[in-house]
Amino acid sequence: MDGFLITGIQQVGVGTEDFRKSWNWFIEHFGADIRILEDDTVAERMLPYTGGKPQKRHACIAVNLQGGSGYEIWQFSERKPEPCPFEVAVGDLGVLAAKVKCLDAAAFHRELAAKWKDCGPLGQLPDGTPCFWVKDLYGNWFQVLERKDVYLDEKRLVGGLVGAVIGVSDMQASIRFYGEVLGYTRVLSDTEAPYAPDGFLPGGGRRCRRVILGHEPRKGAFAELFGASTLELVQALEGTPRKVYEGRFWGDPGFIQVCFDVVGMDAFKEFCAAKGHPFTVDSCPNGERFDMGDASGRFTYTEDPDGTLLEFVETHKIPVVKKLGWFIDMHRRDPEKPLPRFLFRMMGLVSREKIKD
Repeated sequence: MDGFLITGIQQVGVGTEDFRKSWNWFIEHFGADIRILEDDTVAERMLPYTGGKPQKRHACIAVNLQGGSGYEIWQFSERKPEPCPFEVAVGDLGVLAAKVKCLDAAAFHRELAAKWKDCGPLGQLPDGTPCFWVKDLYGNWFQVLERKDVYLDEKRLVGGLVGAVIGVSDMQASIRFYGEVLGYTRVLSDTEAPYAPDGFLPGGGRRCRRVILGHEPRKGAFAELFGASTLELVQALEGTPRKVYEGRFWGDPGFIQVCFDVVGMDAFKEFCAAKGHPFTVDSCPNGERFDMGDASGRFTYTEDPDGTLLEFVETHKIPVVKKLGWFIDMHRRDPEKPLPRFLFRMMGLVSREKIKD
């Protein structure tokens, strides 16, 4: 285990102007209807990114049991969320989009376009994978790509998240960082061209260098649920890119962070520091436990070479059937052994959310 494991992308954070409207949208359009946790308290440990003051917020993590990462849906409760003051364009610096997997891109495109107007045309990734783009009700982009793997078959065309698109300023520095620190060592494609000249994405006509990175198979309790992921790094070769979160707070509308599930946080903390990317936030620097709703663990943050936030979570306890007091203590398990799938089926029976007003 070399002291730590990265088991996969746990979730992508989505800051929103209306928590319930956003979650309803993700339920209806992407099937993110299994609530892993929900919390409505004060974020006291993110002061470097929240103006030096604790901020009250309402957040949840929701997943699609067909496999993939989850959505952390997040809204300030007492502070007015501040949207990006400019239209985010291809090549701007930060998390530009989350990647969503589907079984059949053409079929899911027809299904989604029938009920949502902001769907781009069918296209493909540089390696030929069918894909298309979707913009949610608050202007966030999602790249929907075709993949055939399913964790639990719920007879849906769509699954969970399988990566992110990240704008960078120095491609070689970013390739080195994501390879050395997070294990994305496989270069799946490396191209230079106008990114998406069909007119759907702002700045899509910009000439960009576009590198898609993959990783070797992961191990760990959640590795089979999360599945494989890719990070698509985009560097604008023309124009002047802007930082998506410059002058705004962590949690303001947009893609806040990409979060990785980690086992062995102390060892990983030393590893990141040795690579020149020390943690900027550590929720439990003295070994204490951090509670978030019905779950508990430890979270930390670092930044990529452009200051894009990356979160790491070491899970200590997660609820399976809260009413029965059934929780999983992760400290009592083999850290490399996958959780049995029947536990997630149980979560599906008791934690499924429906669209609410």
